[in-house]
Amino acid sequence: MITVTETIEKIERLDKKRAKEHVGKEILRSSITLKVFRANRAVGEAARYDTFEVPVQRSTTVLDALLWAKQNTDHSIGIRYSCRMASCGSCGMKINGIPRLACYTKMSELEGSTITCEPLANFPHLRDLVTDFSQFFAHHKDMKPYIQNSDADLDASQITKLSEYLQMPEDVDRFLQFSYCIKCGLCYSACPTVAMDIKFPGPQALGQAYRYFADSRDTAPKERLDLVDEKHGIFRCHFAGSCSTVCPKGVDPALGIQLLRGHLLGFSKNEKKVAELKDRSKA
Repeated sequence: MITVTETIEKIERLDKKRAKEHVGKEILRSSITLKVFRANRAVGEAARYDTFEVPVQRSTTVLDALLWAKQNTDHSIGIRYSCRMASCGSCGMKINGIPRLACYTKMSELEGSTITCEPLANFPHLRDLVTDFSQFFAHHKDMKPYIQNSDADLDASQITKLSEYLQMPEDVDRFLQFSYCIKCGLCYSACPTVAMDIKFPGPQALGQAYRYFADSRDTAPKERLDLVDEKHGIFRCHFAGSCSTVCPKGVDPALGIQLLRGHLLGFSKNEKKVAELKDRSKA
């Protein structure tokens, strides 16, 4: 079992490796040709690609370039974004054919003189680079992504009660990496099974199913396994692993899926001890 410290060290090593590789592969330019997919499905507009010449610097991200084109060339470009720091997951799109976050992808990391931006695959298309996440979030909600514990003090008459679950570091290690998911949809877009079966929950939802299954505060392991053990469920996964490859936060949904499968097939024994709910008001 990987500890919290080891997880942090792994992330730091990956960041350093990425930075080192980036310096060695940096492609510095003064401008770039941005090729953007355009179509407004609401009015039945035919799909096309528009190109924009955009000035860039070493630190320019794909989102920066798109916003420059939107502000200075064509105000009608449809794009969804918010935080600009790889936390909200709003700016997911295919960049040169690979699902990425536009705010987390620098122009200097990309090869070629033309950068192609397209909407995420496996999502209903709305307009330009904007897709509909309704089904994606519905699959997420189907997994009941919250702690289920009848002993928790959720009674409105006890809202002033001070209480907390007692968890050991090893309890947290079981689900920590899966809690980093920002629901950007990149894994969903990269999944070949989602492309063939829209009823398949997808790697994001299944990864979150394991996140709560493994949480020692949760007392509904059987119910969670029942949610994913059906004909469009977890066994539809082909284990391509592309979901884990494209995740910008280092989450490994493919691992969560395999661990859940182990429990369903009886290869793994659920030795989770339910966390104690301590009333701090009596301390």
